[in-house]
Amino acid sequence: MEQQAIEVKGLRKTYAGGKKQEPKEAIKGLDLTIPAGTIFGLLGPNGAGKSTLINILAGLVKKTDGQVVIWGFDQDVNPRQSRAAIGVMPQEINMDPFFTPRAALETQAGLYGVPKSERWTDEILELVGLSDKAEAYARNLSGGMKRRLLLAKALVHRPQILVLDEPTAGVDIELRAMLWRNVRKLNEQGMTIILTTHYLEEAEEMCDEIAIINHGELIVRDTTANLLGRMDRKALVVEPRNPAPADIALPDGVRMEERPGGRLAFTYARNKTAAEDILDAIRAAGIEIRDVATEQPGLEEVFVSLTSNQ
Repeated sequence: MEQQAIEVKGLRKTYAGGKKQEPKEAIKGLDLTIPAGTIFGLLGPNGAGKSTLINILAGLVKKTDGQVVIWGFDQDVNPRQSRAAIGVMPQEINMDPFFTPRAALETQAGLYGVPKSERWTDEILELVGLSDKAEAYARNLSGGMKRRLLLAKALVHRPQILVLDEPTAGVDIELRAMLWRNVRKLNEQGMTIILTTHYLEEAEEMCDEIAIINHGELIVRDTTANLLGRMDRKALVVEPRNPAPADIALPDGVRMEERPGGRLAFTYARNKTAAEDILDAIRAAGIEIRDVATEQPGLEEVFVSLTSNQ
């Protein structure tokens, strides 16, 4: 049986309302499993409940109802063990400006009860590229370096599960590439990665499986490949040798648009039209084909389709 890194059953979280506000149900009976050893995407629009779910997993927010099991430890029965199994890199930068990276990691390790003989501070600093800033005050670090330090702090207790909450929001290309190299390295070593991001191309590239939540409910959970395969739309992109006529007799439901460089994109539904039928229509119009390619819909289209339906 496949080992689960996280099992959530019937999870609910309701925030009490004020004098003029009704109580808000942020999580509504959520059921979700995350397999061990995967890079798992947790997606959803703003206000969907992602941050609430992450804070509950991290033990920072108390759930209203339901069961949370982290690395086999029930959060209600074994709160210390379940919390020790997970590390969270938060979205917000929050650190003591007068601590050096080394001191911050040592302090964090102490809070988790990691014996000095088992600490790996130097290795973490090297992993995140902060070895040369180990003794610099955190207030003097750049924004990107502070984000690296947040990742480092999440690793001090060697968690089996690492949660990355919008890790690349507002960071430069170099830091983003470094982060993903490290994430893949940690995953190859057996660590389960949970990623929330608004950069859907990152989720498409990085994640083995994805769950989309909206209004506190699970909309869909599937492999990334299966999610992308849900969209029936496809595009056939043709580079013609000669100028295309203004009017081409295309099969029903096929739409043509002209792209830069004279390329023609023919959008069609795969379950209604075959690519060969479109090519036949192009040839019948007297167009000679220099090159041809196909385009699949991206995760962004799947995301918009599923969340807008709600």
